[in-house]
Amino acid sequence: MTMPSGGRGEIELQVVWNRVLSIVEEGAQMLLRTAFSSTVREAGDLSVGLFDAQGRMVAQAVTGTPGHVNTLAESLKYFLQKFPIGMMRDGDQFITNDPWHASGHLHDLTVARPVVANGSVVGFLSCCCHQVDIGGLGQGADGRSVYEEGLQIPPMRLVNAGRINDELLDIICENVRTPAQVRGDILSYVTANEMAARQLVAMLGELRLDDIEAASATILERSQRAVETAIAGLPKGQWRHCLTADGYDAPITLAASLTIGERDIVVDFAGSSAASPFGINVVANYCLAYTAYALKCIVAPEVPNNTGSLAPFRAVAPSGTILNAPRPWPVSARHLVGQMLPDLVFGCLDQALSGRVPAEGASCNWTVQLRRGPDQAIGGEPMFETAFFNTGGAGARPRLDGLSATAFPSGVKAIPVEVVEHGAPIVVWRKELLPDSGGAGRHRGGLGVVIEVGARHAAPMSLLAIFERMDNVAQGRAGGRPGGRGRAYLQSGRELRGKGLQAIPAGERLVLETPGGAGYGKPRDRDPAELQRDLKFGLVSSQAVISEYGMPPSEPGTE
Repeated sequence: MTMPSGGRGEIELQVVWNRVLSIVEEGAQMLLRTAFSSTVREAGDLSVGLFDAQGRMVAQAVTGTPGHVNTLAESLKYFLQKFPIGMMRDGDQFITNDPWHASGHLHDLTVARPVVANGSVVGFLSCCCHQVDIGGLGQGADGRSVYEEGLQIPPMRLVNAGRINDELLDIICENVRTPAQVRGDILSYVTANEMAARQLVAMLGELRLDDIEAASATILERSQRAVETAIAGLPKGQWRHCLTADGYDAPITLAASLTIGERDIVVDFAGSSAASPFGINVVANYCLAYTAYALKCIVAPEVPNNTGSLAPFRAVAPSGTILNAPRPWPVSARHLVGQMLPDLVFGCLDQALSGRVPAEGASCNWTVQLRRGPDQAIGGEPMFETAFFNTGGAGARPRLDGLSATAFPSGVKAIPVEVVEHGAPIVVWRKELLPDSGGAGRHRGGLGVVIEVGARHAAPMSLLAIFERMDNVAQGRAGGRPGGRGRAYLQSGRELRGKGLQAIPAGERLVLETPGGAGYGKPRDRDPAELQRDLKFGLVSSQAVISEYGMPPSEPGTE
């Protein structure tokens, strides 16, 4: 197939592009319908991508998260290094959760399938999804090496010419706390890839194409050129920014130097803290994923996400730092640091592109990972392992308020309370917006939430805390105020640490207050009508109207 610059070739290209987008999105929807884990089925913590025969990502599903999608773009080359195309057969599928080859920690499984048409491999379908449990210590930050954090699966053949590798599945399931869930999830990944592969073969037959190489080359070249054109219109220079995160046992520094060139943007993270002895380290793939995502959000958000559009963005992090930790450093809670990178990059971009960049937000997901082990089940209560996602507020934007309880930059959805309670013996007693948690400003930061959770029948359980923004809150822009800090405590009043395995005694309830997003612009410039509306709906208190905004609240009934 050739792709001329106009006429019929352009129509064929558009047809191919629309079809590949529908194929990857249908794969994502298949995962949502068939996955056993609520983290995939309800929250959409997944990614699906279509690759050409050279291993370049051509298209991604709209459903998915940047941490998965952008690491997926890097992962296929590692499968191809171990399993060259000549070793692949129709119906094969390959699996890994290697943090340094895929998405940065053991809890994400990546499964790839070669697509064979006319006797040759014409491309690949691949997906990456989050597992609630993969054995070991679990998704906390307590591990001192990757060996403690769970079962490691190097790139392996999961399906051999259509036959499942049951021995591998048995090994995986024997090493996890939720074997039925994990087995069901892996089979759902296989099914989604299989369905999408059949769709790609059908497309080739309908359009009388031998492969997608010509279309892929055109799509990737145009995507890269569009991003390079956007970069060419930016001011040239170098800008620096740093921020402080809570860390595990001590604060950590994240530093960045951003250079805008004629056709590319390079972010150098020299000056960031050294790798941590605890599991909050980031691998190079994940560092690049959230760096590129932040840049693309501001520079070229409308360009499709693929290998071409990602090519102009580079992340450079010295080996041994917390943003490029080598094997076997612990990485289980890598999102705590990795999801701070957009705020760090935005701090550089705000100096170059004033008025285009939002204020800082809560950034990191507040994943509630709860467990009851055998030592806590001595009264006959069931053991369990569960996780559900919660979020804080996003930062205010230059012309709009921040979004409340919104997962930026991860994009995952909150899991409904009913689903959480059905999947584990717990009760979510309260989940509501947290007044005054959004930073004051001409545009207000998004609000966090307060969540109250207890075990059924007053039984003990444990929390694997992986929370950020408890000590170092989101910072505002252009005079906006900081967002509210996060808290974790028991109903009795005892404060909990932001990270680490901690017991919740029988009869106690866990209370979480997620952090708020920061404000944008001076609070005194906020539209009084918007402020009164916030007061009416309980988003801010009367005290905050006076202390933060310097305005007297209207009397009831006077709006």
